[in-house]
Amino acid sequence: MWSPEHVNSAPPRLGDTRLVAVDGPTGAGKSTFAENLAGQLGAQLIKTDHFATWEDPTTLWWPKLTRVLDAIENGQEARYRLTDWSAGFPREDEGQEVTVHPQRTIILEGFSSARKAIAHQLSLAIFIEHGDERQRLERVVARDGERHRHHFILWQQYERGWFAVDETRARADYVVTSS
Repeated sequence: MWSPEHVNSAPPRLGDTRLVAVDGPTGAGKSTFAENLAGQLGAQLIKTDHFATWEDPTTLWWPKLTRVLDAIENGQEARYRLTDWSAGFPREDEGQEVTVHPQRTIILEGFSSARKAIAHQLSLAIFIEHGDERQRLERVVARDGERHRHHFILWQQYERGWFAVDETRARADYVVTSS
């Protein structure tokens, strides 16, 4: 059974920081869960939506995020610029700048946040589930607009393949069903 207290008992694996990944499919409730958890723990929240785009759900932006994680692991402050996932990658000098400080806990939320590539740095991996794929599609279309429906359908197809290959749910420390 999941409890936020599990975070404090997990060992730090990103230098002195506990990195907690909140992963799962689109529309499952990852953002709400992660925002609540970050608030309860006084943790900084980093979202994969700050990096990814429709055209690149998981790959080209990943080195940008790993530079942030590497800096935190070494006890250093890191910075990155927000990407508008629906509009594509900005130039390096565009987008709001975000500063990340080494601290007790950082929550990394979003699709592919608990990927195998950083499993050794994660203190906890939480996989969020909600309903079936069709229900989740309707949730995200209601949230982000009908104009994105086609993109979300393609995104869900990509997610199915990603989760199967990465074995994300099977490797999660906790699986949480959202409401």
